[in-house]
Amino acid sequence: MNHYRAMLCHRLGPPAGPEAADFAMAELPRAALKPGQVRVGVQAAGVNFFDALMLRGEYQFKPPLPFVPGAEAAGIVLEAASDSGNWRPGDAVLLQCRLGAFAEEIVVPGEALLRKPDAYSFAEAAAFPVGATTAWGALVARGDLRAGENLLVLGAGGGMGLAAVALGARLGANVFALASSAEKRQAALDAGASITLDPSDADWLQKLRTGTGGMQVIFDPVGGAISQQALRALAPQGRYLVVGFAAGEAPRFAANRLLLSEAAIIGVRAGEQVRRNPALAAPMRQALQDWLTSDAGRPLIGAILPLENANEALLRLAQRQVLGKLVLRIGL
Repeated sequence: MNHYRAMLCHRLGPPAGPEAADFAMAELPRAALKPGQVRVGVQAAGVNFFDALMLRGEYQFKPPLPFVPGAEAAGIVLEAASDSGNWRPGDAVLLQCRLGAFAEEIVVPGEALLRKPDAYSFAEAAAFPVGATTAWGALVARGDLRAGENLLVLGAGGGMGLAAVALGARLGANVFALASSAEKRQAALDAGASITLDPSDADWLQKLRTGTGGMQVIFDPVGGAISQQALRALAPQGRYLVVGFAAGEAPRFAANRLLLSEAAIIGVRAGEQVRRNPALAAPMRQALQDWLTSDAGRPLIGAILPLENANEALLRLAQRQVLGKLVLRIGL
C-alpha cells in the first residue's frame, strides 16, 4: 500500500458554518522511513481543544497548509528502522506528536513511543499522552507539587483536568476539583479528587477556602472569569499554573494580590518543555510509562467517532459538550 487516508486541512476556519475550514478526507503518499523512525498503523486518535484552535489559526503553533492535525494516537507498529530502539512490527504503542495523528498511519521517532498496557483499549491509550504529559509538565516540572499540598483543578471534567486530578492524587496531594455538572464532578471523584465544587454555586470559593488554608497549587486549563475567582483561593507563596484558555479568554491577574501573598503565576507549555530542556525527556518518559503500568487514573472516554467525523468531534469540543476525552476511531 503506497497511500493512506488522513483528514487534511487545506483552509483554516471553524469546524462548521459558512467560513468553515476546508478539512476533509484525503489520500496521502506513504513516505520511506528515515533513520530512527517508526511507522505506526493508527487504531485511534485523541481529540484535543487545541486541535480546533489550530484549524482556526488561533493556536500558538501554526503549521503551514495543508496539514493533518492530531497530537496523540495509539496503534500497532508496522515498520521500524534498525536504530529506532527495541520496536518491532506488531508492538502495541501510544504516542504524542505535533501533527499527523488524524490518519491511518503516522511516522514518528522511536523515542516518541510508549508501550500500550494490555489492560488499555486503543481508545484509552490514544486519550492518554496529551493529558498525562500536560499534567506532569504542569504539576511536576513547573508546579513542584508535593505530597500533602492542596491542589485545585479547574475544568476537572475534561480530559486535561481529569489527568491532572489523577496525577495529583498519585503524588499524594489533596485534590479539589471544580467542574460544571454533576456527571463531571463524579468523574473527578472517580479519578481521585477528595472534594468537588460547582462553579455555578455562588459560595464555591468560600467553601474551598474554609478550613483548607488555601491552595498551594492551582491547575487552570480554562481561563476567563473563573480564573479571577480561583486566584483568591491561592495560599501564600502558592503556584498558579496557567495551562490554557478553554473559556476563550486569557485572564488578567491582579498584581497586588500576587505581591501580598508572594504567589507565582507560572505558564505551562508541556509540549515545548522537552524541546527547550531535553534533560526532562527521560524522567517524563519514565513517569508516564510508570503511570500507564500502574493502571491508575485511566482516561475517561466520552465518545468515539469515526475518523471522517473529525469535524463533528472538534465542534463538540469547541462547544464544551464533552465529558472526558473524545477519540477518533481509525483502525478499530
